Amino acid sequence: MKISDNTHVAVIDGERFVWLRNSGTEADPQLEAVDTPEMDGTNRSQGGQRHSITSGEPAGNDLDEAAHVAAVAEWLNHQAKTNKIENLIVVADKRSLGELRRHYHVELEQRLVGEIGKEMTNQSLGDITAAIAAA
Repeated sequence: MKISDNTHVAVIDGERFVWLRNSGTEADPQLEAVDTPEMDGTNRSQGGQRHSITSGEPAGNDLDEAAHVAAVAEWLNHQAKTNKIENLIVVADKRSLGELRRHYHVELEQRLVGEIGKEMTNQSLGDITAAIAAA
């Protein structure tokens, strides 16, 4: 997948959110970190459908992760609705990606140029760039 000029990249898992932007060109992408906002993952009701596999009861950590991902989605939706992003690539582990998709606003969906279902929050910018290029 190509990373066009000024494309933003959101790298997400259940605990972390890394906000990046391509400051290079499509031919020579250079991802750089952009100030990542603090996420308020206190809306645990966002993960109300998640249950522990073993007990059938809501799992606390699962709810925390779902609330974090929902907070990221809300922030991304706001960025799209206020025209602060034009193009977006989302890189997230499969579980977080599924949760994100539940919260995408139509404005965000229109700016979404790609998704990669892979855990990359602890990877280097070079590794993230290579994973996107290979997708």
